[in-house]
Amino acid sequence: MGSPQTLSVAFDATALLDRPTGIGVFAGELLSGLASRPDIDVRAFAVSFRGRGGLAQRVPAGVDVRARPVPARLARMAWQRTDHPTSRWLAGPTDVVHGPNYVVPPGGGAAEVVTVSDLSAIRFPEMCSADVLQWPHLLTRALARGAWVHTISEFVADEVRALYPSAAERVAAVPLAVRRPLPPSVDTNAARGRHLAGGERYVLALGTVEPRKDLPSLVVAFDALAADDPDLRLVLAGPDGLGVEALSAARDAARHRTRIVRLGWVDDAQRLALLRGASVVAYPSRYEGFGLVPLEALAVGTPVVATAVGALPEVVGDGALLVPPGDPDALAGALGLLLTNEGVCRDVLVRGAARVDAYSWEATVAGIAELYRCAATG
Repeated sequence: MGSPQTLSVAFDATALLDRPTGIGVFAGELLSGLASRPDIDVRAFAVSFRGRGGLAQRVPAGVDVRARPVPARLARMAWQRTDHPTSRWLAGPTDVVHGPNYVVPPGGGAAEVVTVSDLSAIRFPEMCSADVLQWPHLLTRALARGAWVHTISEFVADEVRALYPSAAERVAAVPLAVRRPLPPSVDTNAARGRHLAGGERYVLALGTVEPRKDLPSLVVAFDALAADDPDLRLVLAGPDGLGVEALSAARDAARHRTRIVRLGWVDDAQRLALLRGASVVAYPSRYEGFGLVPLEALAVGTPVVATAVGALPEVVGDGALLVPPGDPDALAGALGLLLTNEGVCRDVLVRGAARVDAYSWEATVAGIAELYRCAATG
């Protein structure tokens, strides 16, 4: 059998223009992997006027950039009602166009693939920004054009199939992954993390301050633990989002508020250092499409307490302690167990390491490449 025909793919790399997020990590890893495949010819474009001219410096080596600058707001307004501008206009003719962040440009002759990370805009619209609330209509229009849906977990795939049964056969789950980090350096070691935290022992939460992350419940849980553990701190690292007001109210009400550290956005080195230095990573989400932060923590040998919601049980399995959502008492109990019981902590980390080994970016890239081929021929 001969080698498969080379597919040309246009990829929306707009997420690489901003501070790194989960979507940005996915975009960077996927583009890097696709660029190394002989059966994929990938080019990147951005739906951005502000970032025009900067994409070539952000994409991995081997990725071509062919993009016409267009304001994202105007493009989305147009796509709400029309099928223009097309990916052909944005990036030239290709076999497939991939939008990794809920929105895919009309293909203009190319097969369309759109990544859906979760259904928060549909299930919890009260927790979402106006920009996020645009995508359900744009997804409906894309599915009507025959777009294929990539989800980052089987949980989300099942949700999408249930919500859009006519497109069920065009939904494929290809999970995200995490790389085991390089050995610690002076900027990424545990000592640096403890310096950033301002203490030797801390519970860490990473991510944008959003309502569905339920950080107020974590503050209440920490406040209960802190009464009997005078050296323990809570470190909240991540940019502000719609949940800032509720988090601030919870922090102001906490008896041990002076030991709650709010760091804001952190860069990759600081993030890794904080993960390595933490005693426990807490992930009290009320709804989750994957759970990259827990895997990142397990990859550096830091135990995790997470909620048993969404895709988290699928992703972490028995490699973390799982508690019900919105239950500060259960959260405090699980955190306290990992903080005080070395045997339980050791057993959880052994199982967690196995969960990390189950996910690789190489497998993710291969799965997405196969999805492209299905979309192009399907």
